[in-house]
Amino acid sequence: MPSRERQRSNRVSLRVNGRLHHIGIGRTHTGTHVLLLVQDLHVRVIDAATGELLRELTIDLTRDYQPTGRPPGPAPKKH
Repeated sequence: MPSRERQRSNRVSLRVNGRLHHIGIGRTHTGTHVLLLVQDLHVRVIDAATGELLRELTIDLTRDYQPTGRPPGPAPKKH
């Protein structure tokens, strides 16, 4: 079942089995309206306006925050 949410930060929140989990999306998408497509623990985060897949993951029930997998800090500059 799709869930619609507006990004006010660089993450969205999803309640699974009574526990709130925060899914990191990235600062680039702050303020973006997103759709969450959820099937069991499999989640897809989609830009509501463009349909672009922003993130796909399986919820790790041992963690409250689901990191993006990217190293912290700004992206390295391309030469």
